[in-house]
Amino acid sequence: MEDNESMNESGFIDDNNIADGANADSSVTGSSVADNSVTDNSVTGGNKASEDKGFAGSYKAPEDYKAMESKKVMDSNKSGKKVFVVVIVLSVIAGLIQFAGKKDEPSQSHVLTTSSSVKKDDFFSVFSNKKQKDKWVHLKGTSYIAKLVVSGVIEDENKTYNQQWILDTISELKEDGDNKGIALFIDSPGGGVYQADEVYLALLDYSASGKPVYAYMGPLAASGGYYISCGAKYVMANRNTLTGSIGVLAGQFVDATGLLDKMGIKSETIHAGKNKNMGSFNEPVTDEQRKIMQAVADECYEQFVQIVSKARGMPVSSVKNLADGRIYTARQAKENSLIDAIGSFDELVAYMTKTEFSGQEYSVEDFEYEQESSFYDYLTGVASALKGSSVFSAVGLPPQTESAITRTIPYPAYFYDGMLGN
Repeated sequence: MEDNESMNESGFIDDNNIADGANADSSVTGSSVADNSVTDNSVTGGNKASEDKGFAGSYKAPEDYKAMESKKVMDSNKSGKKVFVVVIVLSVIAGLIQFAGKKDEPSQSHVLTTSSSVKKDDFFSVFSNKKQKDKWVHLKGTSYIAKLVVSGVIEDENKTYNQQWILDTISELKEDGDNKGIALFIDSPGGGVYQADEVYLALLDYSASGKPVYAYMGPLAASGGYYISCGAKYVMANRNTLTGSIGVLAGQFVDATGLLDKMGIKSETIHAGKNKNMGSFNEPVTDEQRKIMQAVADECYEQFVQIVSKARGMPVSSVKNLADGRIYTARQAKENSLIDAIGSFDELVAYMTKTEFSGQEYSVEDFEYEQESSFYDYLTGVASALKGSSVFSAVGLPPQTESAITRTIPYPAYFYDGMLGN
C-alpha cells in the first residue's frame, strides 16, 4: 500500500481504481514503478480488462508527462511576468500619488528645490516638477540671521548639496541689508578641494562686508566640512559631533589587470604620454605615477594646514601634529583648540546675539538646498537597482566594496569616509 500511495501522489496510479486485494486484471508487480516512470511490464495480466475498469486513464505516457511539465514551466513564466507587470504598475501609481500630492507653495524656510535635469522633449518630463519654488518669503525691513545649511558631500551637485546655489546664497545674503549674519550649520563628510575652498573664500568675502559668520557642527563636520568652518569667526559643536579628519585624498587607483587576466578579458587604452592613462583600471600604477599624485596630495595638505593655522591662531607645527587624517570627538576637538565650544545650535545663536548684536534678538531663517526628484528619476533609480552592477556582481564582490571602489567624489578631496576610515 505504501508503494500505491506513493504512486498516487506522483499522479501515475489512482488508489480508487485499485483494490487492496489486487486481482489479476489490475495487479501491479513490485517493479511497477521505477524512477517515476512506467516500464513496459509495469502492468500485468489483462490490459484490456484494466482499460475497461479505467486503469488506463490513470497512466501517463512519457511524452504526455513531458508536455505536462513543459506546460508547468510556461505557466510559471507567465506568472513571473504577471508579477513583474504588477510591480511596475504599483510603482507607477505610487510615484504618481507621491508627486500629485506635492504643492507648489512658497517655502517658509528659504528652501530652494530644483528638479533634476530632464530634457524638455523627454517623454518622462511630463512627470517632472520642473518649477523652482521661491527661494524665500521675506518681509522687507525685517532683520534676521540666516541659518545656512551645508549638508552632504561638498561637490557640484547632489540631492542635498548644490555648489552654485550655496555660492549664490552667500552672495545674496551679503547684499541683503536685512541680513545681519550667518549661522552656518554643517553636517558634511567634506568633498572636493576646489568646492570646499570656494565656499571658504565666499564666507571670507561675506565677513569682509562687516557681517559675522558663526559655525555650528552637526553630526559630522569632517575634512572639507571642517575646512569650511574655518571661514567662521566662532565654532561650536554638538557634544556628539565627529570632526577633524584634516588630510587629503589625491585620488584612488584600482588595478584590475590581474582580475581581467583571470577572467580572460583583454583591455587596452591607446594613449600618447606615458602617464596619460594613469589611474586606469587596465594599467598597473608605476612609482612615478605614485609620486605625481603624492605631490598633489602634499600641496593640498599644506593649504589645509595653513588655513587651520590662520583660523585657529595655532602654529603650523601644532596643526600638523593634529592633522594626520584622524577624526576627533567634540571634546577632543575642544581640548586641541580645533573648536571654540560645545553646545546646542540655540546656544550658538544666543552667544552670537550677545556678542555681535549687543543682545538684540533677530529671527533665524533657514536656508537649505533640497533637490526635488522627478518621476523620471524615480523610475530610472528603480531600473538601476534592478539591473545591478554586472561586472562587480559577476565576480562576487559585495555591494559595499563596489560602492567604495566606484565613489564619485571629486579628486583631490578633503573627504572622510567613515566605512574606510579615510
